[in-house]
Amino acid sequence: MQFKSFKSIFAWFDTAVAPAVPPEDRGIDWLRLIPFIAIHAGCFGVLWVGVSWFAVGVAAALYVIRMFAITGFYHRYFSHRAFRTSRPAQFLFAVLGNSAAQRGPLWWSAHHRHHHRTSDTPADLHSPVQHGFLRSHLLWFISRGAFSTRLTEVRDLARFAELRFLDRFDGLVPLTLLVGLWCVGSVLEATWPALGTGGWQLVVWGFCISTVLVYHATFSVNSLAHLFGSRRFATRDDSRNNWFIALITLGEGWHNNHHRFPGAARQGLRWWELDLTWLGLRLLAACGIIWDLRKAR
Repeated sequence: MQFKSFKSIFAWFDTAVAPAVPPEDRGIDWLRLIPFIAIHAGCFGVLWVGVSWFAVGVAAALYVIRMFAITGFYHRYFSHRAFRTSRPAQFLFAVLGNSAAQRGPLWWSAHHRHHHRTSDTPADLHSPVQHGFLRSHLLWFISRGAFSTRLTEVRDLARFAELRFLDRFDGLVPLTLLVGLWCVGSVLEATWPALGTGGWQLVVWGFCISTVLVYHATFSVNSLAHLFGSRRFATRDDSRNNWFIALITLGEGWHNNHHRFPGAARQGLRWWELDLTWLGLRLLAACGIIWDLRKAR
């Protein structure tokens, strides 16, 4: 038992050393809560580091950039192949998505594809209807059976060595972001004191607070968007359209639309359904970075 605990800790840095556990094991790996709690606890550091407009701006920018990478690429591209792009752009946005500390692109996409096949059935790991709000919102991803990547779900993505690398060492990019923010803040504190910022202030605002906000906005799609909102389409699950979730997730809250047309690059189907991710994808398409955006059919 102690040996397995050590392997669970080492798996924070290299997922390949994680103990072999069947996907059906839904017991909670409580050790994996430690990094998650630490990031949340880091938000309270604001009591010591204070606030500056620069730090808040960095936090807001990182929220938007990483949320777009999660919604536009982790979700609409990697999970649903809603458009096409080049291999360098694929890797760049995979890195940006990985910086949100939501595991690697293969892990994220594999679990999401499984969700669509089993949505709101007992096999769906994050169905609030089947397993309650708390498990659907966050406890599901620290269950022992959910740790490993379901490679059978993502054979199309697993052929890229760089994506497998990000998936194996999925803590490397978030840690690099944290250290980078501390370095930038420390340099600015010494060279541009008028900004009123510093290394630890940028870590607290740019990493901890921004990451926690991205976490719970993303998680709300799994939990709240299957409980509250309207249903335009009679899908086989309980997915719902929720304007507030759409606002904080840059468009993911039009969740009933998405479950009706999962392969579409656009989720806000009406002119008044604000889908900022769709607008961002249109901009990338205009620049030639992505192409062949699939439409709802």
